[in-house]
Amino acid sequence: MLEVLANRTYRHLFAAQVIALSGTGLTTIALSLLAYDLVGGNAGAVLGTALALKMIAYVSIAPVVGGLAHVLPRRRVLVGLDLARALIVLALPFVTSVWQVYLLIFLVNACSAAFTPLFQATIPDVLEDEATYTRALSLSRLAHDLETLLSPTAAALALLLVSYDALFMINAGAFVASALLVLSVALPAARPPERSGGLLQKIGFGTRVYLKTPRLRGLFALAWAVAAAGAMTIVNTVVLVRERLGGTETDVAVAFAAAGAGSMVVALALPHVLDRVPDRPVMLLGGGLLGLGLVAGLLRPDLSWLLPLWFVLGAGGSMIQTPAGRLLRRSSHEGDRPAVYSAQFALSHLCWLATYPLAGWLGASLGLDATFAALAVISLGATLLAARLWPAGDPVEVEHQHEPLRHHHLHVHDEHHQHAHEGWEGPEPHRHPHRHKPIRHRHPFAIDLHHPSWPR
Repeated sequence: MLEVLANRTYRHLFAAQVIALSGTGLTTIALSLLAYDLVGGNAGAVLGTALALKMIAYVSIAPVVGGLAHVLPRRRVLVGLDLARALIVLALPFVTSVWQVYLLIFLVNACSAAFTPLFQATIPDVLEDEATYTRALSLSRLAHDLETLLSPTAAALALLLVSYDALFMINAGAFVASALLVLSVALPAARPPERSGGLLQKIGFGTRVYLKTPRLRGLFALAWAVAAAGAMTIVNTVVLVRERLGGTETDVAVAFAAAGAGSMVVALALPHVLDRVPDRPVMLLGGGLLGLGLVAGLLRPDLSWLLPLWFVLGAGGSMIQTPAGRLLRRSSHEGDRPAVYSAQFALSHLCWLATYPLAGWLGASLGLDATFAALAVISLGATLLAARLWPAGDPVEVEHQHEPLRHHHLHVHDEHHQHAHEGWEGPEPHRHPHRHKPIRHRHPFAIDLHHPSWPR
């Protein structure tokens, strides 16, 4: 897997991702301490609201930026967003009221909602070989899991020497370092998309592509399974371990580590598995593990059985999340990738926006058994729905029929644009009225201006 780091551009981008993730992990812990200083025992409510604002920023901002990314200079936008996040985080130690926390958290996550999908959509342009890209996805999953495991330890060690305000400063420095690493490499120029329509149509383009592509509709269903199981572990682990099982704070940390370990083991194994097995059975198996793992929670396991159960939930989530980028890459043209990756980012976080409060409310009002049952129903139902929406076989190349069509849009001369010119049209890509002859052919299929719906 580490061979992918031989690519200098990807190596710098991966380092930028790891550094920014590490800094963000420290800020998450510092934010909880800041909230406690501001409101004392009501800190949980403040953090819950901040988490909701984070998800709202992700769901609302990502599609807008994704729809307009093709007209933005990629490297300058990424660097600018990193620097903006650094400035916002630097302001957090100076807040004096809760509304200021809410405002800054929304702003920093609005920047992340723009940065992350654009960054993710850049990687397949850097690593064009699918096997290499698969290994990069696994490496990225490992980075996320290691951040979850190591950030609390790093924060605890740092707080022995400095106040929590310094953690915000460290995060700002991490964002600056990330910006410098992005600035140090030349990113591939984004290919202009073949797209027409007004502003709203461009903003909604990625979501339309996503929801019209069968394999991506299946991915959206599986995102509900991931969010249901993930919300159970993130929201209710502390209650389950401390209240029901009588465990210690250390036991809570070990339970979280078990889920992270399951995710990492799968991320390490998947490149070899996906060389031999298609994505669909692997991802559906992951959804099944999530649903059955939640059902197993109804058996009221003791701590010795909870750890393997949380390991299974972490593994099941990674079996879905790690290969997701392969589906997005396969389902979009190069110029459309930022829009489609942004749609995935927004829609997957919409699932979390629903399941986070559901897991908390059910746990507090109806108890943990009812929560396990409800989230298991969501997870298993979502997996069955994914199996129905995402047909078996799912070829990349699809034979289809084009009816005659006359329109105009920005285009280059590819398999769909073979026509004569009069001399005034200018260099490619260019825009002029042109006619498409009726044709039946086969090629890698993705929803776009010339393929508005999936062929039956």
